[in-house]
Amino acid sequence: MRIKLLAVGTRMPGWVEEGVAEYLKRLPAEFSLEIQEIPLAKRGKNPDIRRARQHEGEALLKAVPRDDLLVALDVTGKSLSTEKLAETLGGWHNEGHNVSLLVGGPDGLDPACLEQARQRWSLSAMTLPHPLVRVLLAEQIYRAWSILQGHPYHR
Repeated sequence: MRIKLLAVGTRMPGWVEEGVAEYLKRLPAEFSLEIQEIPLAKRGKNPDIRRARQHEGEALLKAVPRDDLLVALDVTGKSLSTEKLAETLGGWHNEGHNVSLLVGGPDGLDPACLEQARQRWSLSAMTLPHPLVRVLLAEQIYRAWSILQGHPYHR
């Protein structure tokens, strides 16, 4: 199974790259995580937020591989425990699915992304900085894999 994290925003700080890389190297090829950055739409002095979000949404959806299950990360989404995440990803893995996770820009996801998503997940009721979301997701995907393998990491 391939999990593709499509995230609006580029040029992450070094600590983000290092944190994500640590978990990517631990995941096996049959349960891989890829990150694809989508450029942030231009925002001037008086930005048209709706238009910027729409532009980012179009770019996100265009980057989703054809048969991927689509999950939108959104504050209004369903909160999952780590165990439930492992169960969900394990089921999709066993069914042969690939997954794309969408992370919006500073103004969230475009409604078109939310409408096309098979599921909506919330990582927290708190607002998290987008660089931290990448590290958090990489760690949780590794943790979910470790649960499925009976690996002691989860303890």
